[in-house]
Amino acid sequence: MVRWGLCCQFLDAPIKFRSATHRYVSTLAPKARREYLGAIARDNAGALVAAVRHCHALGIGAFRINSQVLPLGTHPVSGYSLDRIDRSGEARRTFLEAAELAKQLDVRLSFHPDQFVVLNSERDAVVASSLQEVEFQAEIAELIGADVIVLHGGGAAGGKEAALARLARGVERLSRRARARLALENDDRMFAPADLLPLCERLGVPFVYDVHHHRCNGDGLSERAVTARAVASWSGRQPYFHISSPREGWSGGDPRPHADYIDPADVPKGWATLDLTVDVEAKAKERAVLALMAQLSARPARRRAARR
Repeated sequence: MVRWGLCCQFLDAPIKFRSATHRYVSTLAPKARREYLGAIARDNAGALVAAVRHCHALGIGAFRINSQVLPLGTHPVSGYSLDRIDRSGEARRTFLEAAELAKQLDVRLSFHPDQFVVLNSERDAVVASSLQEVEFQAEIAELIGADVIVLHGGGAAGGKEAALARLARGVERLSRRARARLALENDDRMFAPADLLPLCERLGVPFVYDVHHHRCNGDGLSERAVTARAVASWSGRQPYFHISSPREGWSGGDPRPHADYIDPADVPKGWATLDLTVDVEAKAKERAVLALMAQLSARPARRRAARR
């Protein structure tokens, strides 16, 4: 009953998403800049179609899109709108093709903006740029049919209470389109589920439960209790969760860095009976997703064999 998700890229499939840097783009004349960014948009739209198709072929039910699928879109100098760089409409048509294909093949799409998006910063300029980035990604998400944009809580300057109050104000400044897709995730250093769940429940914002982060940054709540509250926060929509394993194991050094693969023992047993989307955050990408799916599907078979 779990829809397993892949994050951003493939190791084995020849599907690549292009990027761009302001340093290079700023050297181009306006027409050349527009053509260069337009070519990237067309290529990345085509890569998304291929990614959706390949995920479905592998039995992977969700794909997290790199937040720079339209790179530099909100840059203060090199920024642009899709229509400005896509005058032929080819990129937009291909993005719409990806949306229709994802719907037909039942591959769920999501975004997870970069760490520079901080809605609760004490600096007004950072909040303004963060809001602009979330709105830009919400526009793309609407185009391609992605229903989730996941954010961390941000920083805790001034104390958690003040930081959470700023986060609430930032969320409330988002458009309806962005709010409809927004979800908040606990992190491994600052905001635990106990910090974010009350805010999510009050604002009606879904909560993305990252159980690895919770194990690194505990708060006294049980995994079962957080799972139940997280599911309820989605109000009937399929919840989005995250899973990863520590690179050095739980008895090693820092447990925060992600391993290449997921230890099946790290997947909470109660999740198997729930209707969930779970992104697999592992360095081995689709290999890790497929390995985890195979290992978990083998568990019931082993139990049946043991009973016989």
